Amino acid sequence: MLATAHAACLIGIEANPVQVEVRLGEGLPGFDIVGLPERGVRESRIRVRAALSSIGFAFPPRHLVLNLAPGDVPKTGAGLDLAIAAAILAACEGVSSEQLPSTLLIGELSLSGELRPVRGVLALLRSARQAGLKNAIIPEGNRHEAMLVEGVSVLTAPHVGAVVRWLSGEAPLPDVSEAPAVLEASVDAEPERDLGAIRGQEAARRALEIAAAGSHHMLLIGSPGAGKTMLARALPSILPPPTSEEALEIATIASSAGLRAPRILTGRQRPFRAPHHTASAAAIVGGGEPIRAGELTLAHRGVLFLDELPEFRRDAIETLRTTMEEGEVVISRARQRVRLPAEPMVIAAMNPCPCGYHGDPTRFCRCGELQIARYRGRVSGPLLDRFDLQVAVPRVSARTMRKASRGEASKAVQQRVERARVRLTSSGARASIESLTENVAPEALTLLELGVERLKMSARAYLKALRVAHTIAALDGAAEVLAAHTAEALQYRVLDREPA
Repeated sequence: MLATAHAACLIGIEANPVQVEVRLGEGLPGFDIVGLPERGVRESRIRVRAALSSIGFAFPPRHLVLNLAPGDVPKTGAGLDLAIAAAILAACEGVSSEQLPSTLLIGELSLSGELRPVRGVLALLRSARQAGLKNAIIPEGNRHEAMLVEGVSVLTAPHVGAVVRWLSGEAPLPDVSEAPAVLEASVDAEPERDLGAIRGQEAARRALEIAAAGSHHMLLIGSPGAGKTMLARALPSILPPPTSEEALEIATIASSAGLRAPRILTGRQRPFRAPHHTASAAAIVGGGEPIRAGELTLAHRGVLFLDELPEFRRDAIETLRTTMEEGEVVISRARQRVRLPAEPMVIAAMNPCPCGYHGDPTRFCRCGELQIARYRGRVSGPLLDRFDLQVAVPRVSARTMRKASRGEASKAVQQRVERARVRLTSSGARASIESLTENVAPEALTLLELGVERLKMSARAYLKALRVAHTIAALDGAAEVLAAHTAEALQYRVLDREPA
């Protein structure tokens, strides 16, 4: 007897369809799994046998052969358990096989037969829609993610016994669209910081608004306690809400990583990731076996904050040089090549010197020129060159903070950012290099060229300054880029300035 069930497994953040074929043959009793299963899949025979025993099913004293097709793609994860169990039951005529050709089965089985949630349900369900399947059965723990997918009837089940009764036509399963969308506040993401809480950093606030409007990468340079981290954490509050397409993309990535933050999974919040400086290159970029997304991909369409940039491992941060330009990560293995989206706004922070007080008017710097050069040399020039905005963040005195009035709230700044993004999109200033020189006043170009020669900026830095000038003009609502806009853009190239 031969039976087939539909499943899927993750490769990076994409789902690979898997056909689970079970054949009940002659020979000594046994249970063989073929089709490049990794260890977690090979162990499924133990979980499936125990789970089916919990509902009274006894394996026949015959030889079971289980094939996971296609046979040249590695199969990973415990999410294949439910499909394996259903295919075995169908092969042994324990359930009807009429629904199996049109149903995707996802879920890890416990020894008692309960369905446990798995990561990557959004990607798996989207693969079912692309394959033309009508139904999908998932664990109840993945219900919130499944509510974002359209085109497939998604059912939830608490136990393998409930799935068996549905396949046999004995009892229905609840649809996710009928379940109440209750978000658990206890596992929600950290609330956004409001920009209005930042006092006395007008220049840095302005740079933050420019970065948000133009999706520019930004480097904050200042003494300890100047407010660099607070500025970075306030950035998501002024970014426009994600579009429906972006929300589904963000949620799919979060689901593939096993994140349980409902505001991320429902697309109501852009991601903010802040890895520790001890993170490895694989943790930042992605990798491992099986391949999993790194911080760059988890921050896609959001913010990646790298605090204490020079303290990161050189091999970890140098990978940013490509991704900050290309917007994707490519991980190559002997058997597969995986592309991961990686288009976050990269916000980095660093001290001006090892002690942190070089140039501080109130604290004495104990570092020599060689120490400062060695410290800054931990971050390569080509990487520093890829930051559109290099902003000095001075320390604010306690008296200034006490007397300063509350800053403009994030909501008002966000509205200006949204209007500026619409202007940039309509003008095409972010679409191509050729469009950068259009709608630019001659005196603005002359000033920019003089600044480039004086600061000895690279060609890349010149183009980035021109993009920043376009963003500033869009924020001001100007029809063309003026000299004042290019002058302000040049002010945000701190590391390009010659020493006095």
